[in-house]
Amino acid sequence: MKLRLKILLLAAVPLLVALAAITVAVYVQGLQLAQREKQVVENAWLASKEGELRHYVSLAYSAIAPLQASADDDATRQRALDLLAQMEFGHDGYFFVYDLQGKNLMHPRQPELVGRDLWELRDTKGQPVIQNLLTAARRSGQQGEAVHYLWEKPSTHQTEEKLGYVVVMERWGWMLGTGIYLDDVEQALERIDAAAQANIRKMFAWVAGIAVVSILGVAACGLALNISDHRQSDAKLRLMARQLVRSQEDERARLSRELHDGISQVLVSIKLSLEAARERLRQSLSADARALAHIDTPLGGALDRLNTAAGEVRRISHNLRPTLLDDLGLPAALEHLGREFAIPSADGAPPLAVRLHTTGRPVKLPEAYATALFRVTQEALTNVIRHAGATRADLTLAYSARDLRLTIADDGRGFDYDDVQQDPRRGIGLRNMRERMNALSGNLTFRSTAQGTVLQAWLPLPAAAPPASSQA
Repeated sequence: MKLRLKILLLAAVPLLVALAAITVAVYVQGLQLAQREKQVVENAWLASKEGELRHYVSLAYSAIAPLQASADDDATRQRALDLLAQMEFGHDGYFFVYDLQGKNLMHPRQPELVGRDLWELRDTKGQPVIQNLLTAARRSGQQGEAVHYLWEKPSTHQTEEKLGYVVVMERWGWMLGTGIYLDDVEQALERIDAAAQANIRKMFAWVAGIAVVSILGVAACGLALNISDHRQSDAKLRLMARQLVRSQEDERARLSRELHDGISQVLVSIKLSLEAARERLRQSLSADARALAHIDTPLGGALDRLNTAAGEVRRISHNLRPTLLDDLGLPAALEHLGREFAIPSADGAPPLAVRLHTTGRPVKLPEAYATALFRVTQEALTNVIRHAGATRADLTLAYSARDLRLTIADDGRGFDYDDVQQDPRRGIGLRNMRERMNALSGNLTFRSTAQGTVLQAWLPLPAAAPPASSQA
């Protein structure tokens, strides 16, 4: 695994873990808060409804209190029951009356229950409903007490939980009560649950959004770091390439000096010694022409080969580091290079007519720039001689205010650039030329057809390059 990926994971994974932990904690706390809120709402609602029922029972008790005080006969009791039957509140709010033995005396919504003994009546959970109501009424007396039980809701005919409130009327032996159904409370609690779930989902959405933004931020930082590292790496590679080219040129210059000042001088000294020896032999054997010819001929051949060797050493020394590039500048060095390629070579290759055209105002180039363009031209003309079968090559050196372009066009048979690049045994010279240009932030382009090849090398000029004189 790459180091950058490890760093990215070390930044992203703890962030995701922290966000996940925060999400779980907020989710649990949200559920607990919702439950507490539901409990508070339920308790408050039930307390409110219990007070409301106590008030209704108090009103009903007050309504029949004059009748209870006036007489104690069946007619008066019936009048009280009729009065209670007419008293309603809400859609399903009514009063009911039982005697203390569980017999129903009045039920305005379920008249079929009137007169029936419901002492043994049980709800769907098996609880004795009337017995529990009577027990609570006897326990509280006229103060009243709230009771939870199950009863059929008249409007829906469904059994629902009901909150009842009952009191005992001691004089007549009645249990007076009323109640409200709690399905409204359940609906309110369900709405609270739904709101809590919606808030939790919204919280999850916020956390997910924060996570996405955070991960994108980490990724953006990683990408910026990666780009910065790539730029630094590219800069270091260019610097290393320039240093490598510089070291190569320094080594070429050293070898050129060694060849010129060492081997070349030794060859010249040997040549002078042989010429002196040849002259002495001629003087000593002037009378014996046959012996002189027998010795003078091989000496002459040796001197010719020695001259050839000395010339080859001078040529190699010049190619390793052309002195014209240092003394007269790039255009003069290119012209001299063109004249060298116009000389027929020893291997029988035809000479190449090279013409140089210079446009723009020449400027003095740094040594690395001039050397790179000279080497590119040298390599290109060598390839033209070896592979293109061309007879003419045109060099165009175009100066502008910001850059320098060197164009080399020949009339050879061209080549397939992609095919050359895919063959590891070929194209080394092309790669070297491209690397020289890239090391100086330039580029190299090719366009090759059956009618010839055009190579163009481009280099940006350094800032504030002074106009050239004879050293351009």
